[in-house]
Order: sequence, then structure tokens, then C-alpha cells
Amino acid sequence: MKNLSTEILLHIEQEVTSISSFWVIDRKDGVSFRFTDHDQDIHIAGELYVSAEGFDRSALKGSSASDTDDLEITGILSSEYLQEEELKAGLFDYAEIRFFLANWQAPEQGLIPLRKGWLGEVRWSEGLFTAEIRGLSDALKRHIGKIYAPECQADFCDVACQLDPLLYRHADIVAEFSITNEVVLTGFDREVETLSGGILSFVTGLNAGGHFEINAWNPLTKTLTLFLPLPFKAESGDTVFLVEGCDKRFTTCRDRFENQVNFRGFPSVPGTDSLAGLSNGS
Repeated sequence: MKNLSTEILLHIEQEVTSISSFWVIDRKDGVSFRFTDHDQDIHIAGELYVSAEGFDRSALKGSSASDTDDLEITGILSSEYLQEEELKAGLFDYAEIRFFLANWQAPEQGLIPLRKGWLGEVRWSEGLFTAEIRGLSDALKRHIGKIYAPECQADFCDVACQLDPLLYRHADIVAEFSITNEVVLTGFDREVETLSGGILSFVTGLNAGGHFEINAWNPLTKTLTLFLPLPFKAESGDTVFLVEGCDKRFTTCRDRFENQVNFRGFPSVPGTDSLAGLSNGS
């Protein structure tokens, strides 16, 4: 049950109200945005909430069970506040969001909190974006524990893997950039399987701070192919770090890294082919 002030309760009971919606988005990098669907900017507790035309929200849906709260916000991409490149770069991933109502004529009456959670999936198309808001109950739906699988469950060079990441990280410089998901390097010339599944991290340039998964590596042309296009254009001379990849197979862990003692998978678990053989009586 929400604890509301007497003033706001009396205002809600009136036949005509002046209630508006307000959003606060706090990104993980410390940047905050404040919006309202009112036709004018509103100051609340010393903070400016910018009138954002084109924003719309879905109806709120929740229950007393463990269902995930359901809310979406749709809006028009604005070059002044929300840029498509920043969404693609993941700057809004897992941003904390708070949604509440208030009397725009008298914000001092108090707030009506509705939802608090995190931004989930963000979709955009033809200048429109739709952001999914995952409520606090979403944490109850996460799977906790380990599963049996042939592949290693550890991340490459993490605490479970125990390999030294400095041995598999390489500095380089971008030599050329033409296609949005291809980057030509300057000096790296290792074999094909070294970088497949690895990570490309930008130190300088418009993509600085971004980490992008590598799909393939061509040592003949020194070309990296990424799974997704870069959000910003890379420039010749941008400094990058390369982290080698691992396909999480036992043979790779043993033959390439000599780290089979720390392998966190179950390579002997029967697969679907074994189950199919059992069902056929073989």
C-alpha cells in the first residue's frame, strides 16, 4: 500500500485533477534524464523534468504473485536527449528507471510512486523507440544455479577459468574502417581461431569504453568481423584492445590453453543423439 500525503489524496478525489506522469532514468555511467508528459517543463524538489512530446506509456499491469511487472515506454528519438547511437551502444542497458505521478500545479503535495525497475529490451525503428521496463519482481524469475552442459560454464579468464587475462589481451590500432561491422587492424597477425568469440574494446575514438563481440578474424586481410555493427564510426588511428576468444570446448581448453583442470563443463554428458538412439531401442 502506497503512503500518500493527505493533500494529494484530496486532489485525486476531485472531479478535475492536474496529474501528470514523470520519468527518471539513471544510467550506469552516472548520466540522468528526467521527463514529463506535461506540455511544460516542471521543477520538482529542485530537479527539472523536461516536457517530452511524443512519449507514451502502456497501461501498468502487476499482480500479487511473482509475475514480472509489465510496462513499456514508447517515444520519438530526440537528438537533444536520446540518440539512436547511444541506445545501440548500450549506454541505456540496465539503467534504473522510476515512474511516478504528481500534481503539476502543486508538486509539493507529494508524489504518487508507480514503478521502479530497470530498462530491459530497447527496440527502435524509423525514429521510434520502445523500452521495456522490468520491475523489482523480475529478479525473482532469474535462474540461480548451474546446469549440466558439454560446454564450459566459466567465462574466459574469470575466477573459475583461472587463466591470466593479460596473457590473452593485445593492444592494436585501427588501420581502416569501411563496413559498420568490420574493422581492419594494423599489427595483429595471429591464427584464425585466436580471436573468434573474443572481445574488441575501444580505448579512444567515438566508441571509447564500448566492448563488442568478435564473430570472425581473417589474418590475411587483418579484418575483424563483429556480430553487431558499431554504434559510432571508427576512425583510422583509434586504439583498441583485443581479448582472445574461447569456444568453451574441452578439446580447446586442453590442447590450446592446457587448462583442462579448470574446465567447468561436462563433456561426457549424453547428447540428443544418444537419446534418439535409446528411443529407437539401439
